[in-house]
Amino acid sequence: MRKLISTGSPFEKTAGYSRAVVDGDWCFVSGTTGYDYATMTMPESVEAQTRNCLATIARALVEGGFAMADVVRAHYYVTDRDYVDLVFPILGEAFGEIRPAATMIVCQLNKPEMKIEIEVTAKRRTA
Repeated sequence: MRKLISTGSPFEKTAGYSRAVVDGDWCFVSGTTGYDYATMTMPESVEAQTRNCLATIARALVEGGFAMADVVRAHYYVTDRDYVDLVFPILGEAFGEIRPAATMIVCQLNKPEMKIEIEVTAKRRTA
């Protein structure tokens, strides 16, 4: 069973992607930046952007029938290596007990206000 999940972001329609795609026991969450999709505003700080990313990801997972605890892989993209030490504690709060396989890359993102982007893959746990 394949299910497409949207946040209602205008980027999804313009660029032709889904926030997440559920395929069986797998959920693939697209790269998610720090926008507040209700207001389409971007906070200034990388910490607030990180929290927004994680909240958007959590909502997409729940809509797909998953939980943050199902995350098995995470990719983090930051625009400045100075952000690494700022976001590590926030990521640790979200994933410290889950401990997915993860990679962090320092790179440019699509818009100058974007400081972090996070994408995850989740696999539904079975009892």
